[in-house]
Amino acid sequence: MNLIDFDYVLPKELIAQVPLEPRDSSRMMVLNRADGTLGHYHFSDLPQFLTSNDVLIFNQSKVIPARITFTFGGKECELFFLRVSGENEWEVMVRPGKLFREGCRVTIDENASVEVVRVMSEAEHGHRIVKVSDALKRDTFDLLDDIGTIPLPPYIETAEGANLYQTVYASVPGSVAAPTAGFHFTQRLLDEIAAMHVQTEYVTLHVGAGTFLPVMVDKITDHVMHHEYYTIEPEVLSRLIEAKKAGKRIIGVGTTACRAIESCFKDVDHPMTEGSTNLFIYPGYTFKFIDSLITNFHLPKSTLLMLVSTLAGMDVIRKAYSEAVAEKYRFFSFGDGMFII
Repeated sequence: MNLIDFDYVLPKELIAQVPLEPRDSSRMMVLNRADGTLGHYHFSDLPQFLTSNDVLIFNQSKVIPARITFTFGGKECELFFLRVSGENEWEVMVRPGKLFREGCRVTIDENASVEVVRVMSEAEHGHRIVKVSDALKRDTFDLLDDIGTIPLPPYIETAEGANLYQTVYASVPGSVAAPTAGFHFTQRLLDEIAAMHVQTEYVTLHVGAGTFLPVMVDKITDHVMHHEYYTIEPEVLSRLIEAKKAGKRIIGVGTTACRAIESCFKDVDHPMTEGSTNLFIYPGYTFKFIDSLITNFHLPKSTLLMLVSTLAGMDVIRKAYSEAVAEKYRFFSFGDGMFII
């Protein structure tokens, strides 16, 4: 199976730069994978496709303002905080790499005397392990909230998007990219779903910067996924297992929630409530737990497009995307949604 099998032509004007308001006014394609039929709705219509026999699983990870830009050593520099690697230590991307050698002590303000981070070592892919200075006497997340900016996908060209790049239910800081299928949910819609006694559960998968990276191999089986940390509370796991045994329909809200659950149930007899996952879902994979998926329209030749093609079928997804382009759906993070039932 080749990368070209997951390519399609997308006019640039269909790439959404900001979400619609209210967010549940976005369009929603409903794709029946049993017979391949398509329907066109709005996301606010979602409740008519749900019953009390459904379980919605959300990724509650919150995007952090992970990017810090500053002048250091007379050069324009950037630190991109990726993930915690130890006590007060983070793996970061740096620019320019030559400036950030092991032992380098970094001050964000050249007039300040207190260092912000110290470079401890080099890591894979040219990244660095840095230690946040104890002298700051503050949590790294607080520091980033003060001086960092929200990283945006490269196809979003407006700074306005940074203020909108978060789900309404985000609560656990740690992602550098948003679980964007959740963008379509408003509090009003969540309240309506709750009133229907639809079971809702929250898991955490911290989305890494690797989600922005293109697949660079022609044969997709040669691709290696980046690692991302997930966690599922034991009581949530118990409720999910009970729901599955009861025959409820398990619906992942987004590919990240899907990957967290499928990673947890990689061995269905011994579910793992937390860990680092690089699960790559592409055609040929058998889903262990997820039955349906709420998702966005994904980039050509992306691992996310491969995941939805696995669930719905490659031919069905090609048909759906062709119709979405013809009907001028809005694509990618701030775009319209799809419900694969």
